[in-house]
Amino acid sequence: MKKNISKILIANRGEIAVRIMRTCRELGIKTVAVYSVVDATSPHVQMADEAFLLGPAPSRESYLRWERVLEVAKISGADAIHPGYGFLSENPDFAERVSESGMIFIGPRAESMRAMGDKTEARRLMQKANVPVVPGTPPIQSIGEVKSFIEINHYPVLIKAAAGGGGKGMRVVRSDKELAPAFAAAQSEAASSFGDGRVYVEKYLDSPRHVEFQILADKLGSVVHLGERECTIQRRHQKIIEESPSVFLDEALRKKMGKMAIDAARACVYENAGTVEFLMDSQKSFYFLEMNTRLQVEHPVTELRTGIDLVAQQILIASGNPLRFSQDDIAFRGHALECRISAEDPANDFLPSTGTIVHLKPPGGIGIRDDRGIDEGGEVSVFYDPMIAKLIAWGESRNETINRMLRALREYEVLGVKTNIPLCEFVLTHPDFHAGEFDTHFLQKHFTANSLSLPDEDAMRVAAIVAALTTNGCQEDQNGSAANWTKWKKQRNDLLRDA
Repeated sequence: MKKNISKILIANRGEIAVRIMRTCRELGIKTVAVYSVVDATSPHVQMADEAFLLGPAPSRESYLRWERVLEVAKISGADAIHPGYGFLSENPDFAERVSESGMIFIGPRAESMRAMGDKTEARRLMQKANVPVVPGTPPIQSIGEVKSFIEINHYPVLIKAAAGGGGKGMRVVRSDKELAPAFAAAQSEAASSFGDGRVYVEKYLDSPRHVEFQILADKLGSVVHLGERECTIQRRHQKIIEESPSVFLDEALRKKMGKMAIDAARACVYENAGTVEFLMDSQKSFYFLEMNTRLQVEHPVTELRTGIDLVAQQILIASGNPLRFSQDDIAFRGHALECRISAEDPANDFLPSTGTIVHLKPPGGIGIRDDRGIDEGGEVSVFYDPMIAKLIAWGESRNETINRMLRALREYEVLGVKTNIPLCEFVLTHPDFHAGEFDTHFLQKHFTANSLSLPDEDAMRVAAIVAALTTNGCQEDQNGSAANWTKWKKQRNDLLRDA
């Protein structure tokens, strides 16, 4: 049955909240923002039609307080809740409570989330649906069970959290010496990250590629895929650069993997947007890794290639509308690439770089999209993920897209915090990346702090100077001196160029 949605609460923050609100505006849907104390002046709060405080900065006291989120939704009169990604997006209990409260949860059914959220149950369902999986075990309790698996499958193996993902609760083991500490560390991290210390073991693919398929499924049983995204460039199992199409797939393999992604979605009776992730070995054998039951960070890559607004589709499906296109209707054009711009220091073991962004000038031009949830003067907090923006480029060919992205990265001006922009440039200029010859260990093999082309002057010192000039420039402009304003802009631009 179709339901009208006129107001949506976005249970998230930052760039994903802003991105969802943009689509809502286009659809004529009012939006409700929620925020923590440190996010009171954030762009998503300013963009929304209404905004409500959740609590203090720590996410467990604000964005993860689903009782408070539901309370705000009722007070505001929201018809639906969109969870974005992270926080409550894959919490089946929250999804159930939203539905029980008479609102629409813009995402999959709680049962599907539970099935795919438990990695061992997901493996069982995939095996039943004849989707290939990496050899592995059900949840285990002892090192002895790991050793029994290793006797048959040999090293290396991967110990993984049964209830989570995102690289947490995950340890590679290559020898008996590493086994005990890795097993204990995986259990501990799984318990602290997901409240569930269960782990299981998989055979570890030594030089894998990571390829995922975007799917959409309506409530009437129609399922389509919107092509693949290559997410192989990673650091500690976390994605940095994503692109589509993958240079590793030919059309026959793409078609086969797309069908498997649809079969995976049908196996858990899936609805709404989701992503089926595969690992591939050097011989192009592929194996189910997991299914993310939410919108992905890298979804703009698919949007640029297909012209389909995934958030709009999520809202339409949640409202009870059927998919308006079949698999044959979906057309793919050109090449798309995304770089995650994060406030971290790649020259210092990627330590987060917190502080105030005193200057921010995003790139523009044809084929460039900047999804950002923080503005100049905004604070990169210790409480949340340090991602500043997602920079996405599109071109007719892969080479054109890479060159366009490099141009945009070099135009991107961020001062006040360090960023991983130099790392993204390093990857995109590396000959192995251009040749399509890389795996998930690309950075381990090729990157060191000495690989980066960094400014001669300390970025924080330059930022402080620019901040002071900004203050002076504004004061002079208020005094009505056009000459002083012009002089200040030249000083600032000289500093930025020299930095």
